[in-house]
Amino acid sequence: MTPAPLSDGEIVARTDAYFNHTRQIVARFGDCTVTYAIFLRRPVICAPAIMVEWLRAVGRARGRQFEIELPREEGQWVGAGEPLAYVTGSFVALADLETLALQKIGAACVAAHNAFQMAAALPNAAFLAMDARHCAGAEMQELMAYACAVGSRAAQAEGAKGFIGNANDWTAHYFGASRGLGTMPHALIGYAGSTLRAAEMFHETFPAEPLTVLVDYFGREITDGLEVCRRFPEMARSGRLSVRLDTHGGRYLEGMGPQESYAVLERNAPGALRRYRTHRDLGYLIGTGVSAAAIWKMREALTEAGFPAVKIVVSSGFGVEKCSVMADAKAPIDVVGTGSFIPDNWSETYATADIVAYDGMPRVKIGREFLLRPRQA
Repeated sequence: MTPAPLSDGEIVARTDAYFNHTRQIVARFGDCTVTYAIFLRRPVICAPAIMVEWLRAVGRARGRQFEIELPREEGQWVGAGEPLAYVTGSFVALADLETLALQKIGAACVAAHNAFQMAAALPNAAFLAMDARHCAGAEMQELMAYACAVGSRAAQAEGAKGFIGNANDWTAHYFGASRGLGTMPHALIGYAGSTLRAAEMFHETFPAEPLTVLVDYFGREITDGLEVCRRFPEMARSGRLSVRLDTHGGRYLEGMGPQESYAVLERNAPGALRRYRTHRDLGYLIGTGVSAAAIWKMREALTEAGFPAVKIVVSSGFGVEKCSVMADAKAPIDVVGTGSFIPDNWSETYATADIVAYDGMPRVKIGREFLLRPRQA
């Protein structure tokens, strides 16, 4: 990762005014060495690298060296209120960096936690990060890709497949890849005029690549999916063909409805219907869109037609809660395409920093004593 270079003027323009005032006051009355403690108010996965590299880059540009201590390594779980980092250095050099530093760690740690939970909930499914379209610009896009990769590695350490890549070339390196993954959007199917023709166009253009076909454009997920399988039987047999379910929440999968959805789950995962907890959970199981019942129905149709090796890729609203429900229903998912590890409740991402030592003397505002290092408390 390469932090974006910023001049002092750009930092001043982007930071909060009271930090700029503080820098000028300290420069006038005498510098000191301070230690900042950075924390979040909720449990997270530690994802500090982008912030750390940025601070080091600014330190080099200012001719200063910051001591950065990470109580937890990247990818480790951090409890609510536990310090994510201690940053020590010149008060003059650090005072105006707090705003930008916090921007680079809070959301990343929450997104990493979400990605970890999703991958851990469905350990036998691979995940594809499709977050870029939902990001507010390139800086957030990089932050979310990095965070997702950190959370994924934490889940992989516990035996999950985790995220196998992402959907664009720019941030693919975070997943150990040279390019983004993905085959076709709905727009290509609209252009082609049929799901089958879109698949043919893709294969003719990229004959060496595996093929994942969106099958919900015309509302004929099963019919169109099987038609593509019959057109490419060798790819279907070798497992190089996948169908992607992205059915929107306004309708059921082809041939499905409430009664058939209940019936499909009773055949394949009856216990899930007895254990759902909320109305939203029930919707994930037997509702419209890409439900557990819809996924099971597609699996049944593919297998009965003689295509057991064809994979099922799912997308549309797969966040932590939906992944957990899918795990409960043992949904036969091969790959999940998702950007829903992006924090849903943005206020949870607000990182905070407090100075906990001035020239080595422990001092912090009342109520934040928990941030002091154990040797200081």
